[in-house]
Amino acid sequence: MKNWLNSLKTSTPQEGFELAIKLSQKGVEYTQPSEEIRKKLRPKYSRDAEDLIFASQVIAINFQTVAAANNYWK
Repeated sequence: MKNWLNSLKTSTPQEGFELAIKLSQKGVEYTQPSEEIRKKLRPKYSRDAEDLIFASQVIAINFQTVAAANNYWK
């Protein structure tokens, strides 16, 4: 994979949240590099409330990391 993450620093919390989502997506991509397999799995987890909650938890954890790296945008 090409180098795509230059910094956790963002200008705003909104940008930080979007970075947290990107980090979460890239985590899945690194864990399961086959786009074909990811596309086959998506219909199952996209309709499962528990799976969606787990995905939200991963994003929230990544957002905590980004927020801390940005000193909570103080």
